[in-house]
Amino acid sequence: MGVVVVFLVITLLIGVSLETSDAEELPIVTAIEIDGLTRIGERAVRETISKEIGEILCQRKLSDDIRAIYKLGHFDDVWVEVEPFEGGIRVIYVVKETPVIAWIDFQGNNRFDDSALKKRIVLAPGATADITLIKDNAARLRAFYEYKGYYLARVVPVTKTIREGEVSVTFQIDEGQRVRIKDIEIRGNKALSMRKIRGVMETTEHGILSFILGGGHFSRDIMRADIERIKALYHNHGYIQVIVKEPEIELTEDRKGLMISIQIVEGEQFRVSSVEISGNEAFSTEELQGLIRLSPQMVFSKEILREDISAVISHYANNGFPFASVFPDITIDEEKKEIKIIYRVSEGGVHRVGRITISGNVTTRDHVIRRELLLDEADVFSAAKLRESHRSLLDLRFFETIDVSTVPVPEDLIDIHIEVEEMPTGFFSIGGGYSNIDGFIAMADVAERNLFGRGHQIRLRAELGERRVLYELSFKEPWFMERPISFGVDIHRTEREFALFDRRATGARMSFGKGFWEYWGASIAYRYENVVIFNVDPRAGRDIREQEGTRVTSSITMSGGRDTRDSIIAPREGSRNMVTTTIAGLGGDTGFFRGVFDSGWFFPVFGDATIHLRGRIGYATGLFDKELPLYERFYVGGIHTVRGLGFGEAGPIDPGTGEPEGGKSKIVFNAEYIFPILAEHNLKGVAFFDAGRAYASGPAFGSDLRYTTGVGVRWISPIGPIRIEWGYNISPKPGEDRSRLEFTIGAPF
Repeated sequence: MGVVVVFLVITLLIGVSLETSDAEELPIVTAIEIDGLTRIGERAVRETISKEIGEILCQRKLSDDIRAIYKLGHFDDVWVEVEPFEGGIRVIYVVKETPVIAWIDFQGNNRFDDSALKKRIVLAPGATADITLIKDNAARLRAFYEYKGYYLARVVPVTKTIREGEVSVTFQIDEGQRVRIKDIEIRGNKALSMRKIRGVMETTEHGILSFILGGGHFSRDIMRADIERIKALYHNHGYIQVIVKEPEIELTEDRKGLMISIQIVEGEQFRVSSVEISGNEAFSTEELQGLIRLSPQMVFSKEILREDISAVISHYANNGFPFASVFPDITIDEEKKEIKIIYRVSEGGVHRVGRITISGNVTTRDHVIRRELLLDEADVFSAAKLRESHRSLLDLRFFETIDVSTVPVPEDLIDIHIEVEEMPTGFFSIGGGYSNIDGFIAMADVAERNLFGRGHQIRLRAELGERRVLYELSFKEPWFMERPISFGVDIHRTEREFALFDRRATGARMSFGKGFWEYWGASIAYRYENVVIFNVDPRAGRDIREQEGTRVTSSITMSGGRDTRDSIIAPREGSRNMVTTTIAGLGGDTGFFRGVFDSGWFFPVFGDATIHLRGRIGYATGLFDKELPLYERFYVGGIHTVRGLGFGEAGPIDPGTGEPEGGKSKIVFNAEYIFPILAEHNLKGVAFFDAGRAYASGPAFGSDLRYTTGVGVRWISPIGPIRIEWGYNISPKPGEDRSRLEFTIGAPF
């Protein structure tokens, strides 16, 4: 930036000494002009100028103006020229505009095309050719190549003037060969093992599974984050003075590998000497101490300290104090290696809910939204209840977006505003599919989740398959008589081919359900069903042949459990634990008991990946001197239980036909690693391990389990969840397939 303020010239031209203290003899500004503008509007520059006509000429103001104009970012140079004008001074701000970028291209890139590289920069034609910005984008490209494993890549930006005021930018790229991390050495660690330290690092050595799990390549940004993670690990074990030095990086002789060495100076371990709480009035010290985990003689941990603060703040926020804060006052005793902690609380006063306003709902009625809220006007404000209300609205699946905001208002009130954007709730599909269990299937489905905007659900579906036919009409009212009790009714007709018999059923079902506390729920349902067993294989056992004919089932099913999953369709964390029991025999021709305990747990790992563990135990028996119906037995094997086995293969086999005959008890375990493939399209991959079996007589319950493993893909499609999974039979029995590819649509796992 050039600054030329020619006061000597001014003095000579107008004969006035600049050293005089008499203000009337100083030059007066009689005109202000801006010269050199071609693309930038004059108004934008004038708004930054503080100098005005009629003012006395001031060198300090001129310097400030030049700096302000330069900060606009549109000019390479700015200076001031002055000349006599109408008894005073004309001030001319002269600017030299920075050229703009006409186009951007790349040279030398072979691994990644231009479109992929353009996504990595924040530079576009028409932007000012600021050299700092251009270099910053070159660094972005370099970091991208480094992240992809091209540690030796070089990116040099070249600018070229193509016409007055316009330049081109070419990023000259030397990709180099791909470099993988061969070894990561941790030095100086004594208190914590290398395995534990590596466990918190995202940077990993290259391995045989790196092409699936990623990793094995060096990234400076990730390494910097790893250094902070190692420090945090030590801080959580009491080593608050730990030093983690910058990693030493060396190329192998063939320049295809990296050797990384990280030096750690652990320091001494610190323990907690005392824990105190001050500033609390609304809640007793004993009550708050029950929320705090850190205690005297305990090894100090920053993570637990943060959790303690969060627990206390959440307790206040959930009980009407949304603006409470907690400041940890920490005193370190270097000699004793101890830390004294005082949690200083600022309560902020109790607040209640003011007005609750709802906007954006065109179809959905206000009361349908309000009844899902756990807070009402004049209630003591609770952050936890507000979060749960938001989750309840999401679970309705009526809205594309839900924005819940709070606004403090006078008189210690908090207004809540809920803005929604509705999504289509009607559903119609006609299609087909294939399942190993049911063969080819033609499907038609018509449903409405928010009938007349009142939250009613109605559905009509039909499935016509090689081995199954289904017609069903169902209706559900989530708030029966405007109470938090769900009511449902459905009528159905099904026909299904089993290995040893066919089953036809026509019936109706009525149910009531209710949620309790925060995550608990229970339901009761009555079913009346007319069932016909026909086409029984003459080679089947006598207990199967004796059930041929028509029977009426009158049953009551009760279920209850706890569901903390963060999503019903695609959960990432939480659990679902459910007990379901069915008793038949209160009327009708059948009598039986059937109970199932189902427990599933979700754990987020490795970014957006999830581990899912699930276990099921079931038991069924006949009641009132009646046999357990064939269709109420447990058939283990197939995509819904143990994948890689045929339907019912993991259970009793009829000796006469070699076909599955179902069991009276079952045990099934599933372990899954679910990872995103195309997250934006809800496409995920899965690797699984299954174990299970059904039992009738013979092997003791829990013994002789069948084991399978495999992989698959899952897609939350517009017509419902789709699963394609390949299972490998680890120990196939005679006549069984070594593996099976299975497909299903419409039901999550």
